[in-house]
Amino acid sequence: MATAKTQDFTTMMKDMMGAFPVDTKAMEDAFKTQTTLGEKLSAVSIDAARQSTELSAKWTQDTLAKMTAMTKAKAEPADYAKAMTDFASASAESAAEHMAAFAEIAKKVQTETLELMMAAGKDISEDMTAAAKKATDEMTSAAKKASAAK
Repeated sequence: MATAKTQDFTTMMKDMMGAFPVDTKAMEDAFKTQTTLGEKLSAVSIDAARQSTELSAKWTQDTLAKMTAMTKAKAEPADYAKAMTDFASASAESAAEHMAAFAEIAKKVQTETLELMMAAGKDISEDMTAAAKKATDEMTSAAKKASAAK
């Protein structure tokens, strides 16, 4: 009985992959660009969170200080109404100031994020252009070698 010899696809795949070289440096550069972007975006987020936390804590401290003044014993009943009115007025003013400060933090985050994304887009575009040019050059070179070998 005759046995059929199976073709060795492993060797064929190695030969084929060897004919089409892959530039791992381009992949490494793309990975580095991506991780650098992630690091910068994380820094923006963490800084915004820190600023927001500080602002919230300051707002809380201000409110508690105003409440302390409002809760002190008064000599006249009308003084309680005045203390409540003063507290409400000061709280409204404080809320407007703190909300404006939160808006500034958000505006800064938006601006920094947009700048980072624009820079990353430029970097990625440059990386892709360089990788495409190198791949084209290598493919052209491989095609010329293959033509010359025939």
